[in-house]
Amino acid sequence: MRDTNRQSVLFENLLSKPVVVQFDRPDESSDGGLLLLKAADKKLDLSKRMAEAVRDERQAGKVRHSLVDLFRERIYGIACGYSDCNDAARLRQDPMMKLACDREPIVGSALASQPTLSRFENAPRRPDLFRVACAMTQCVIDGLKRLREARRARTIVIDMDPTEDPTYGNQQLTFFNAYYDNWCYLPMVTTVRFDDEGEQWLVAPTLRPGNAKGSAGAVAILKRLVPRLRAAFPKARIRVRLDGAFATPEVLEWLERERLGYAVNMAKNQVLKGLAEPLMCKIRRLSEKTGKSEKAYAEFSYKAGSWKMPRRVVLKAEVVRLEGREPRDNPRFVITNLKWSPESCYVWYAVRGDAENRLKELKHGLRFDLTSCTAFNGNQLRNLLTAAAYALYQQVRRAASGTECSNAQVSTLRDRLIKIAVCVIESVRRIVLKAPSSFPWLATWRRAALALASPGG
Repeated sequence: MRDTNRQSVLFENLLSKPVVVQFDRPDESSDGGLLLLKAADKKLDLSKRMAEAVRDERQAGKVRHSLVDLFRERIYGIACGYSDCNDAARLRQDPMMKLACDREPIVGSALASQPTLSRFENAPRRPDLFRVACAMTQCVIDGLKRLREARRARTIVIDMDPTEDPTYGNQQLTFFNAYYDNWCYLPMVTTVRFDDEGEQWLVAPTLRPGNAKGSAGAVAILKRLVPRLRAAFPKARIRVRLDGAFATPEVLEWLERERLGYAVNMAKNQVLKGLAEPLMCKIRRLSEKTGKSEKAYAEFSYKAGSWKMPRRVVLKAEVVRLEGREPRDNPRFVITNLKWSPESCYVWYAVRGDAENRLKELKHGLRFDLTSCTAFNGNQLRNLLTAAAYALYQQVRRAASGTECSNAQVSTLRDRLIKIAVCVIESVRRIVLKAPSSFPWLATWRRAALALASPGG
């Protein structure tokens, strides 16, 4: 194999002098900001606790890379934009990657290769994956508890969102889904939000087969999540927002047994349309009179055939008018046990639309949908590793509050704070990272670094 590190690139006529580019500096890295993610990981103790959840059945005398090393190499690699195991061919010698994995950056031994990482991804069994998922959930909750030691959490809102993960190979348990018109998996992402804060903290990613029912696994996730939240925040009210796929008797009855406030979207049917029609008639007349879109709110009691009792349903009766188009009826229905006014209930439910941004971050920023392992268990572990990388970025984003990166998405955080060219200098007493003095996001990086390096939450 040719050593492409030592091959030069010549731009002979580009500038006034020939320009030669050489990739031959083993003491330099393009991911100098990785220390922010390392600091976030140490605060959460995330990679260590996830690794401890897996039973290592390898022969100890033949092990060169511990489980925690493998977890860190994959989580940090995904976070830095290297989602594929093949990237390890270069990254295993990267000084910043070795430093983040607690190895000497220059003379330390190389990290795991692609074959080793591929075996690692496919080794865990279902019980291992369950324990890893629980460890991740608990780490995030513990971190959130430390953040709120000085200010009590009043309300915690749980959002659960299924999404499509297209598949293009022979992955196990991939099926054709008529709704998405594609072969896919159907992962579900669960987040929590505190009070009126904007951040939705990822606490439970779950990969599901492509033919899974919309609500599949929802109650199981809530059963392990809600007790942990109540133990960490005993005085907080817990509420749940769900889309129409979760409007099943099983989910609704469990939420009511646990005394949780909820708002669950419900698909239209002829009975609901009939109950909404009197108000829709008024809104149509009002919209015709004003020439604008109009809406109003109401409520009624409704009992579906599979329900044991009637429940409160909030109606948003709306007529939408767009220039050049015919007016369009847009009635929406939400099942709820909250005691607020119909408008307040619906407006609170509608906020859950922001959860789509979390899914976009996971997919576009961290390749959450890169589930290319043949085995389903391997793809579930990839989901968990990607979710762990996202949890670290959420800590970095919080540390950068008050800066231009306060609300930045993962791809922006990576471009501004992680992708920094550094020269690594190691001596007996310390390690020095030499970064460009012209780095444009220096003030933001320093602020995030100081927040993550502080002993507090």
